[in-house]
Amino acid sequence: MAIRIDLDVVMAQRKMRLKTLAQQVGITEQNLSVLKNGKAKAVRFSTLDKICEVLECQPGDILVRDGNGSGIDELS
Repeated sequence: MAIRIDLDVVMAQRKMRLKTLAQQVGITEQNLSVLKNGKAKAVRFSTLDKICEVLECQPGDILVRDGNGSGIDELS
């Protein structure tokens, strides 16, 4: 199972730049970039909530499960 991050897609739909979103969410551009590029290992619910508030979207618009069986390690 893999979780794909579609933050860049939602940002493009809203015409939101990384710098602007980072400022409004209250996190660094670098940390937001890590999330946007799918390199993050985790995201706080409070951060996800704020991103969704600013972008006026739902978590499912940003986080998409890709059922190809690769990616994030499954919990044992």
